[in-house]
Amino acid sequence: MNGLYEKATDLLSRLIAKPSFSKEEDGTASIIREFLEKEGVTVHRTGNNIWAKNKLFTPNKPTVLLNSHHDTVKPNSGYTRDPFKPEIIDGKLFGLGSNDAGGPLVALIATFLHFYNRSDLKYNVVLAATAEEEISGTGGIESIWNALSPIDFAIVGEPTLCDMATAEKGLMVLDCTSKGKPGHAAREEGINAIYEALPDIDWFRHFKFPKRSAALGEMKMTVTIINAGSQHNVVPAECKFTVDVRVTDSYSLEDALEIIRQHVKCDVRPRSLRIRSSGIAMDHPLVLSAKKMGLKLYGSPTTSDQALIPAPSVKIGPGDSARSHSADEFIYLHEIEKGIETYIALLNNVISV
Repeated sequence: MNGLYEKATDLLSRLIAKPSFSKEEDGTASIIREFLEKEGVTVHRTGNNIWAKNKLFTPNKPTVLLNSHHDTVKPNSGYTRDPFKPEIIDGKLFGLGSNDAGGPLVALIATFLHFYNRSDLKYNVVLAATAEEEISGTGGIESIWNALSPIDFAIVGEPTLCDMATAEKGLMVLDCTSKGKPGHAAREEGINAIYEALPDIDWFRHFKFPKRSAALGEMKMTVTIINAGSQHNVVPAECKFTVDVRVTDSYSLEDALEIIRQHVKCDVRPRSLRIRSSGIAMDHPLVLSAKKMGLKLYGSPTTSDQALIPAPSVKIGPGDSARSHSADEFIYLHEIEKGIETYIALLNNVISV
């Protein structure tokens, strides 16, 4: 692969060594820009987002987007090694962001370079290394979308063991409030907001949405936070709780929200209606290419920037999502090499003449 693997692993080591928490990705954005410019690529930067088009980009051709993110979460308390010190031990490259999503990102960058100078392509190729994915921030892929040219389909790089997620659940976080009336706990006074919340919490736990997605299965709702009361002898007048709702392609976020509001008494307020379910048709050439290669296809319950891309898309990449956000994060070097090979083969079947 003409040194692409070596360049990718060297770039990943440099990225690991530079902290890049969400909204603080200036350093890694500069590293990616410098790397691409040294490879002869014309690079654009908006905020902490880096993007580029293949050398022979032609406006009348369809376009494929290669996208992954270079921001990371903060290291958790379980780390036993320096999260910003890239170390290779027993074939593993350790470091924060190595797996999520440094490995997929550098593999996509290597893939972009493989196709960059090609003149025998039916598609244009656009690369976007974006920011704020870990917080679903507005300063990421959304902020540069209109500058990328019309995108016909996208590959989103995330650690999936190089299996292909052809669909991904959307996410709606609900802040719910049940109201009561304060009173003294020793007397029959007040209306306990916790008791008012219990039937709604039970509903969220047990309700099954009638429509089941062929790709993503059932919707899932989980109460994750509860907060009520201020002292032991006061009947609480308010109970607040948070619900994590994973929405399939069988429902829009708006439809799911309406159904929820019809069934519960509490006040329900969504934090956002941006993180929508996403996917691609099973007869799309990219999916057919994956089938030809014998790749495993699945529907993903977790979210990524795929939710913010208004075009057919898949999620695939080297690494394992089980390692994401874990202590002493790592990626196997052979996974990066496999990722580059998989991306190139996948696209060769689709975009080469």
